[in-house]
Amino acid sequence: MGGSYTEAEVDAVMEALRESMDPRVGFRAKEREVAFEDAFAAYTGARFAVAYNGAGTALDMVLRCLDLDEGDEVISGALNFVGTHVSVLGQGGRLVLAEVEPGTLNLDAADVARRRTTRTRAVLVTHMNGLPADLDALTRAVSAPVDRFEGPPVLIVDAARACGATDSTGPAGASAWATVFSFQSKKLMTTLGEGGMVTTNDADLAGRLRRLRSFGKNTGWGSNYKMTKLQAAVGLVQLRRLDAMNDRRIALARRRNQLLVGVAELTLPPERPGRGHLYYRYVLLVPVDWAGARRDAVMRRLAGEHGIGSVIADPPTYWTHSGIRAHLGGGLTFPVAELTARRMFCPALHPLMSDDDNRRIARAIRESVQYVATTADAR
Repeated sequence: MGGSYTEAEVDAVMEALRESMDPRVGFRAKEREVAFEDAFAAYTGARFAVAYNGAGTALDMVLRCLDLDEGDEVISGALNFVGTHVSVLGQGGRLVLAEVEPGTLNLDAADVARRRTTRTRAVLVTHMNGLPADLDALTRAVSAPVDRFEGPPVLIVDAARACGATDSTGPAGASAWATVFSFQSKKLMTTLGEGGMVTTNDADLAGRLRRLRSFGKNTGWGSNYKMTKLQAAVGLVQLRRLDAMNDRRIALARRRNQLLVGVAELTLPPERPGRGHLYYRYVLLVPVDWAGARRDAVMRRLAGEHGIGSVIADPPTYWTHSGIRAHLGGGLTFPVAELTARRMFCPALHPLMSDDDNRRIARAIRESVQYVATTADAR
């Protein structure tokens, strides 16, 4: 996973570093930070972009701007990165999980509509693994006002894995109340290992987010969550290269799909009209009767015989995080999400892979699946 760096990023860092050696200039980030924000807003089509030192911090502050009262709910998909749900807990929200679409792994709009109550303040939807969720359907699911609030719940999008994608409403980042992007080292574009951005069309929200990241700007609580000068300098270069890096990733994934056509035991990653898949992770699903042990056998074969890593991205967060599990309480099950988690595995994919690397990985996946299908002790 992750993007890549070139000499252009090195040059940007050195330019910013050298000019900062002058004590009259220093490392004040404002000029490059604003330039990066303006460029990112223009790229996504949003009115405002606000840079942060990390996507986790950015999401924390977006949720803080909901001003949640005790018992206020935030709905999110059961398959997710744990940090997304930890942010809800950290800002005092009641986390309500919903089912996912088994093909896309994205939040199921129909289940959101069923689970919504008069205490629902927001729907926090993750564009899972580079495939944007259906924001039109989710907007319809929450469009009717509820008794306790003047309007419907807001949509907050976690686009950490979908920077540069197009969702059902246009470029990711252009339409929701807030969209959060990550520039962490594994992401589609990166800013020296960490970094994040929030896009919004809400001027009040943008202003509050800027105050929160800089000690409240003498108007209220805040802290120091600003992006550094060097991060912003690199971000400007990475943003210019983002489409090319994404295009290469997409080309590799689509070619891999072609190479795996005919492997009956695999469900290949789907694409949806109007929602461009970036293949942040390349997600394969094994048959239902392979869920768990036989899926694990395929992953072991890939690693042990072929030296190819794969991950399960991501299982239900209550499986892996005790705090989320305790918050939700006992007795909750999400059968679609849980079965999908037992069926999925994600072999390595990166835009710097050669075509030969990609063919070798596809052959290894075919061989490993065939081995498990025909070898009794592999089951």
